[in-house]
Amino acid sequence: MGLHSSHSGLNGCNSVTDNLSGVIAFVNTAQALSFVGAARVMGISASAVGKNVAKLEASLNVRLLHRSTRKVALTAEGQLFYERCRKILDDLQDARAMLSHAMQAPRGKLRVSLPTIGYRFLFPHLPAFRKAYPEIELELDFNDHLVDVIEEGFDVVIRSGGLADSTLMARRLGPFRFVLCASPDYLRDNGRPETLADLERHPCLRYRFATTGKIMEWTLTANPAMTQLHLPAALTLNNMEAMLKAAMDGHGIAYMPDFLAREALAHGQLETVLDGHCDDQGQFWALWPSSRHLSPKIRVFVDFVAEHLFTAPLTGNPPATR
Repeated sequence: MGLHSSHSGLNGCNSVTDNLSGVIAFVNTAQALSFVGAARVMGISASAVGKNVAKLEASLNVRLLHRSTRKVALTAEGQLFYERCRKILDDLQDARAMLSHAMQAPRGKLRVSLPTIGYRFLFPHLPAFRKAYPEIELELDFNDHLVDVIEEGFDVVIRSGGLADSTLMARRLGPFRFVLCASPDYLRDNGRPETLADLERHPCLRYRFATTGKIMEWTLTANPAMTQLHLPAALTLNNMEAMLKAAMDGHGIAYMPDFLAREALAHGQLETVLDGHCDDQGQFWALWPSSRHLSPKIRVFVDFVAEHLFTAPLTGNPPATR
């Protein structure tokens, strides 16, 4: 605008942003051509309006208004400055209105991270969520790694296990349980285990955690003596989908979440064994960045998954007897 040299232009911009109240007072005065009229719009005194405009002029080192006892008029520089500032304030008002609307209606992109097998418990309910909130654009990331919610820009993360990051908000999503299962062909050829000790004579499919490298323990009973149970490891896998396929193909007995086995059980591709000894439960959580103002898209998604996920009982289990 020719108010400063190119070297000092950035300082001039900083002065304007630091004196937003002066910009608002100036625009209202320019529109009313009166300090009194501007004061009426802003709800402050005419002298306060005049002081704010004077401070703005001092920061810009230019006169924006001609003042007389009867009226106020724009200088040539003031006219140029007014046109630009009026547009900026109009854009700011539009932005505030848009943000206010966004805070009322759930919309926009929602980035969610889930475990690799998370699609199995989410996808059955996804059509209902999309129908209820058509303006939310879901971006789903499936992996078994520990993600940094804030650093990687996720809105919500669904993970099982303990809560390590106290800076995140959390909501419990209902428990799931583990089941022991094997294919009908495997059980026909190798027999069905009737006691925990029988497992020592069966090839077992073990899961290795991708994040820690540790083998998942089979929590089968409250009896401490069972910690000495030797489980022959036929296969060790670090992917639950591979575990499911290996069990369905008859490679041995697997220990897996009920939601992973549900479809195969319902279609007779797997059968559960030793049901009375599987007392272990897992727990999923929804985690999101801590904020006083929870956006509607996060709020409705967390409410939805808390209401719908892990609520249906396991079905399709054949009796665990010969």
